[in-house]
Amino acid sequence: MNLKEFKNDKAVVIEIEGRLDTTNYNQLEKKILEYIDADEKNILIDCSKMDYVSSSGLRIFLMALKKITALKGKFLLCGLQENIAEIFEISGFTSIFQIFGNQEKALEAF
Repeated sequence: MNLKEFKNDKAVVIEIEGRLDTTNYNQLEKKILEYIDADEKNILIDCSKMDYVSSSGLRIFLMALKKITALKGKFLLCGLQENIAEIFEISGFTSIFQIFGNQEKALEAF
């Protein structure tokens, strides 16, 4: 998994490329917690290049949503590929998360 990140005037954007699973989920968790500790309250995760997510990855998304919501911020997702969207649907995460088709639409929601 590779992470690319940048900050604009609305949010921190983290782009995930590759697999998010038990071997590397802690890398994403650490990055998100660093931003939360730095008082960043708006985070967008771009999943358009993520081709797999395990239950460990889903847990990180849920943890981030809870922490950022408690800070009155927004944690949004965008660009879910079909197989990832199906996992979110089956797990019930589509009713928990705000999910957008692409980065531009998600950034408008901040």
